[in-house]
Amino acid sequence: MVTPLPREVLLFLLEGHRYALPMEDVRELVRAVRLTPLPRAPAVVEGLLNLRGELLPVLDMRRRFRLPARPLSSADHLVVARAGHRSVALRVDRAEGLLALEADQLDASPRELPGVGYVAGALKLPDGLVLLHDLRTFLSEAEALELEEALAKEGASQ
Repeated sequence: MVTPLPREVLLFLLEGHRYALPMEDVRELVRAVRLTPLPRAPAVVEGLLNLRGELLPVLDMRRRFRLPARPLSSADHLVVARAGHRSVALRVDRAEGLLALEADQLDASPRELPGVGYVAGALKLPDGLVLLHDLRTFLSEAEALELEEALAKEGASQ
């Protein structure tokens, strides 16, 4: 099934590079707070966030994008979003804001390239390309299963 193209995206920064998520997947933005470790979770899971009583796995975007690790900072943002059937939080350096897309700004061809599993397309902006990510494919099947098992052991499953 092909995902419909987004009309609006959230732009965010990681290590000085811009990325985007479809707004349909984004629930809210929150400031980073101390995370609770989640033993036995996949390496891409940084920990758990207790957001008003809802326990959310925090995905380590730096690890996924092979960027250098850095300690959690109070200036970091957490993007609360849907990744398939699960709500997650993504730690990013900074959320830049919303961008309404024009029809000619999105090129979906990168999703056809090998090795770009969680890329849904590229945004052609005046100041360069920005990769649009598909959170439904962000975790591999094995990582999703490992996460479910870790959350169940902690009593924090969906």
